Amino acid sequence: MSRGLSSLIAAQFLSAFSDNAILFTVIAIVLQTEDRGAWYVPALQSVFLVAFVILTPWVGSFADRISKPKVLILANIVKALGGLLILLGVEPLLGYAVVGVGAATYSPAKYGILPELADHTRLVKINSWIEGATIAAILLGTVIGAALADASIELALVSIVACYLVSAAVTLLLPRLPARGARPGSSFTGLVQVMKALLSSERARLVLMALSLFWSCAATLRVILVAWAPQVLDTRTAGEIAQLTLFLAVGIIIGSGIVPRLIPLEHVRRARHAAYALSFFFLLLASVDSLWPARATLLAIGVAGGLFVVPLNAAIQQIGHHSVGSGAAVGVQNFFQNAAMLASMGIYTFASAHGTGPVAAILALSVLVLALTVLVSWRLPRRPAT
Repeated sequence: MSRGLSSLIAAQFLSAFSDNAILFTVIAIVLQTEDRGAWYVPALQSVFLVAFVILTPWVGSFADRISKPKVLILANIVKALGGLLILLGVEPLLGYAVVGVGAATYSPAKYGILPELADHTRLVKINSWIEGATIAAILLGTVIGAALADASIELALVSIVACYLVSAAVTLLLPRLPARGARPGSSFTGLVQVMKALLSSERARLVLMALSLFWSCAATLRVILVAWAPQVLDTRTAGEIAQLTLFLAVGIIIGSGIVPRLIPLEHVRRARHAAYALSFFFLLLASVDSLWPARATLLAIGVAGGLFVVPLNAAIQQIGHHSVGSGAAVGVQNFFQNAAMLASMGIYTFASAHGTGPVAAILALSVLVLALTVLVSWRLPRRPAT
């Protein structure tokens, strides 16, 4: 692995660690405060996602107009500012929204830089390293962040801000890459043009649909677990809930690690089998009512998720690299994914406010994954990706 790739993975790990630590820190604030209702955690996810949807016309082209390492540094500084606002006593919804702005800016540059650092033959492997580092960061950020927050909210927030700043510093070790992939015209017009160009390809349409399905279900499951674990498993603290999600994260690390051998870019259609497995394991999760079966099922969900999302990420990057620019393509990808997540958060919030329990919500996820996987599988071209 080159020094540039090592630096990128280290920077991504620290940034993703803090992203997840800050979420569970705010969840700890909610659990320690009686005047915030059940709507608050879904609202947290919603304000975070709003930035991704609103900023889509700009962040993709921004990642292509400016050197991507510089974009990564700026995004981490914005995230640190959001954590600092919460530390200073600002409403957590506002501070977490600022973190969302930084994350929306970070994502196109994080994925868009990969084709500039690795050739086609190594792209799936590099994606597996990035996804593995990201999920390891999710694992540790979730558990350590929740444990710190249960002990001291202030200590957790100071540590989070420091990690964001260290991530920005590590990014300085990346190669000095020129801006690449910028398109002329306004950002909004450019977004429309990029969308038209990507959606003109049936393969790109189906890959974007599949990725949106995965991330909307993943985001919804994460929020559902906050309600499901206390109700079904009698957990009470942010740390206990975070320890449960550890098994989900470990599973994704395993799936991300083995996927290059099982699903190379030329055989991306194989990812549909992982999606069918996801549907089955969601159904199984809805039926368990004790700790270790729940952990085992979440581990299996994670493995299937890693096998599903890594090759699809590589496919959309490769399509973008040879057409509209990798940063712009990832920006469009983020728009569809986060619009889908925002919609799913809204539906779940509405349903839970009207008495829908977490078990019923998990069953609904299983049906949704199965139905859309069948639809995508029927339409997916059989020729190799180009």
